[in-house]
Amino acid sequence: MLPCDARRIIFPFAARALKGAAPGRSCPFTDRTASVTTLFPLHSQSEPAIDALLDAAFGTDRHGRTAYAIRTGMRWLPEFSYALADGAGAFVGLLQSWPVALVGDDGVVTPLIMVGPVAVLPARQGEGFGKLLMDRLITDADTSADAPLMMIGDPEYYGRFWGFSADLTKGWRAPGQVEQRRLLARSVPGSALPALLSGVLGPRK
Repeated sequence: MLPCDARRIIFPFAARALKGAAPGRSCPFTDRTASVTTLFPLHSQSEPAIDALLDAAFGTDRHGRTAYAIRTGMRWLPEFSYALADGAGAFVGLLQSWPVALVGDDGVVTPLIMVGPVAVLPARQGEGFGKLLMDRLITDADTSADAPLMMIGDPEYYGRFWGFSADLTKGWRAPGQVEQRRLLARSVPGSALPALLSGVLGPRK
């Protein structure tokens, strides 16, 4: 259960307020999620609680995924990582973001922020929680991120709602298997993603 204290007002969005703040983006709320009014900083949750939610969402073998190799040794970024509670205060979802980089074939290092995982308890998937978390991330990143965003995900989904694209990642390589079409990136205001980069993704030094 999430503590009911002053941290509840850090991310105070009611359904109507979030829709108004993010016109044209996804409408993340169903009737069941309409009572969700707040997000918490992810550090409000214990590491065991975070691990348990990730295991439930992705399985206990998740550490073998390519995304883990890209961000190996890094800690998630607290300013772009969130915990989500349902109306009863139960911890049902999270989003983590990580400092990574593209090490170019020419030796130039391009800092990036890796988005994901976006995790929701299996029993609560399909209720719009993932969209709520992504809307919050994009709102914050467009305000204060100092590097472009990247992620591994479905281009139709993340492109439609949040502007991610594989157009500028064709020369990127990952330390593991990944479909090139699922290697996505997005510029943020003040930090545009350079075109025609070629290199290997990995942790930010």
